Amino acid sequence: MTTRAAKILFLPGAGGSASFWKPVSGRLGPEGILLAWPGLGNEPPHPDVNGIDDLVRLALRHITEPVDIVAQSMGGLIAIRLALAAPSLVNRLVLAATSGGVPVADLGGADWRTDYFLAYPGAAPWIAGPQEDLSARLPSITAPTLLLWGDQDPISPLAVGKRLASLLPHARLQIVPGGDHDLARTHAPLVAAAIAHHLGAPAACNNASGIIDPFRETSR
Repeated sequence: MTTRAAKILFLPGAGGSASFWKPVSGRLGPEGILLAWPGLGNEPPHPDVNGIDDLVRLALRHITEPVDIVAQSMGGLIAIRLALAAPSLVNRLVLAATSGGVPVADLGGADWRTDYFLAYPGAAPWIAGPQEDLSARLPSITAPTLLLWGDQDPISPLAVGKRLASLLPHARLQIVPGGDHDLARTHAPLVAAAIAHHLGAPAACNNASGIIDPFRETSR
């Protein structure tokens, strides 16, 4: 087994909670940083966060050296944006059940917005806005990418994972049988093992990953 030097940056989806990835991060060892998204899900808002662009800038504040990024759903869009904006700071990507910057509705994805705001009535309304189609830019991403997809996901169906696999030049699609949109939680041992293999990290039962204040000052 090789020893990884890079930290892992874990990005949640629109639920916003840093704890989303804890069932997986705890199996990957101590090098994890779990971010939350202010104003999304039940997370308190922050005046500096008013859209996806602000989330990208927020994440960039916590990348002081090259990292591996593990991201779910909307977090995968942030990960793609980071890989496009700062390719030298992104070693490897793991994208789970995400849009990844491609038009999900065109590929059969269900509209999640009504259920989302019923679950999180206080969430920032900007999360429901349209997103830029990044399909034409994805082939420029050179980071080795693992795509984790459930075959029972109505929000980001398997067709989306296949589209991303065709656009990202160094991507591999792994299907999780029976996996839904929250496959990182419902299939945590399998997901952790797949991530460990992709990142070259030994899986471990050691939950030292840290949930951090997304606006904590970091030095570059």
